[in-house]
Amino acid sequence: MLDIRPNCECCNADLPNESMDARICTFECTFCAHCADERLANVCPNCGGELVRRPRRPASKLGKYPPSIERIYKPDGCLRTAA
Repeated sequence: MLDIRPNCECCNADLPNESMDARICTFECTFCAHCADERLANVCPNCGGELVRRPRRPASKLGKYPPSIERIYKPDGCLRTAA
């Protein structure tokens, strides 16, 4: 099950469950659409994997399966710029 992490690892922007701007890799590293597109060329700086839109958890499941509250912020790992 996805953690649904609450923020972008690059810029620390909030990415709540309902956000259409969240991007993840297969390890669930999480980025906003702006950082994924403009800074990272849709490649995860941690694993080299593809960044894709994160699915949203249905509202009816949030009570039993809440999103993560752990914020991961690693701006130094996001220095790469899209070519």
